[in-house]
Amino acid sequence: MPKLITIVGPTAIGKTALSIKLARYFKCEIISSDSRQFYQEMCIGTAVPSDEELKTVPHHFIQHKSIHENYNVGDFESDAISKLEELHKHNPYAVMVGGSGLYVKAILEGLDYFPKVENIFRYELNKRLKSEGLSVLQEQLKGLDPVAYNTIAIDNPQRVIRALEICLGTGKPYSTFLTNSSKKRNFEPIIIGLVAERSMLYERINKRVDLMVSEGLVDEARRLLPFKNVNALNTVGYKELFAYFDGHTTLDFAISEIKKNSRRFAKRQLTWFRKNKNITWFDFKTQPDDIIRFIENKKSS
Repeated sequence: MPKLITIVGPTAIGKTALSIKLARYFKCEIISSDSRQFYQEMCIGTAVPSDEELKTVPHHFIQHKSIHENYNVGDFESDAISKLEELHKHNPYAVMVGGSGLYVKAILEGLDYFPKVENIFRYELNKRLKSEGLSVLQEQLKGLDPVAYNTIAIDNPQRVIRALEICLGTGKPYSTFLTNSSKKRNFEPIIIGLVAERSMLYERINKRVDLMVSEGLVDEARRLLPFKNVNALNTVGYKELFAYFDGHTTLDFAISEIKKNSRRFAKRQLTWFRKNKNITWFDFKTQPDDIIRFIENKKSS
């Protein structure tokens, strides 16, 4: 059966570098499951692989959409599964890399089924998000569905709105539609997780943010300011700078907020992935040859 080598872990841990080394060894291609890297207009702030890295190994689902297009996890599941079927016709291996837990889950296990609800619910919730703020919606979800409140990425406005629209549109808690049943896939996943001690991870995150700023993150965000209300831009690295451009903070404070929110994001990523008992964890300093040896042993076992 074909293999999908999947590399997960928190932001700034070194997933991209490892994915390229594994893809070169197995002479295969890479699928990105990082939902922040889908968009053409977002480059520096999402740590898109460099041009040199992209030339080294063929990548898929990197900057293939505009922030003005609607593209959700269901679309990604359909597109990525089709691409994997195509890739596996020519090579028994493919590599998937990314820190977006729900998008990884969509490929490895499939998504839960949710009934369709009227668009008016999402429209009204987005209006309330702009006028009342995320905390009000979080509290509403906590009252309607405490299970969802404690399991979804509660700091992600899109996730909160999605859960609320299901609650309001169906009259049932969002969490009741979570079946935890997996779809049958035509590949075997080998899931590699990268970790580091918290202090080391936080140091890497802080250094990455400083590098992004030196590479032009502020200018990139300034170009995107007219579109700040687009959902794709309501993310770490951009929303903090939008607050600075609007005169609410200083630049230094905005950068410190990016670092803080990136650390919080990494913590949520780890919480999500640690629920998956099929992940084999490696220290981020582990030599790629050791991980390759582990994969080869899995193949022969």
